[in-house]
Amino acid sequence: MPDDEAPDAQIDIYVTSGTPPAAEQPLVDAFTAPGVHVRVRAWPARRGTDALDWLFLVALPLHAFLGGFGGRLADDTYRRLRELTRRTPQAPSAPPFVLQDTATGIRVVLGPEADEEAYRKLRSLDLSQFRYDTLRYDAAEARWVSVPSGDDSGA
Repeated sequence: MPDDEAPDAQIDIYVTSGTPPAAEQPLVDAFTAPGVHVRVRAWPARRGTDALDWLFLVALPLHAFLGGFGGRLADDTYRRLRELTRRTPQAPSAPPFVLQDTATGIRVVLGPEADEEAYRKLRSLDLSQFRYDTLRYDAAEARWVSVPSGDDSGA
């Protein structure tokens, strides 16, 4: 299969309640490609200590996205996601995006600290060593680390 063709894939983008459709569209656009079916779904509202620390959760076949879909689709999508996660004066502490593997439950937190180097390391990371873990990029250690369950904040 040529590098720029993607196999059929289902990607579900979960948004927190009250997220305006205009906020969803850049993320939908980031994952839109031939053979990729993108659905936006509402995440049930949570209260108290179960409050969500992420803006969007994207459920997708992570291993295929990072490797099998082909470099171009993953690279283009990453660049778009990177732009969406950058802190701006208007949003100095924007919540991160979370990618969740539909096969293993692994979650990858993509915040502003996940630069090009982080992305390269993620693409070469052996995800089979993790199961139902949450990974975030530790810029100080320059590596992806597993964080305690429920800590998707990237802090």
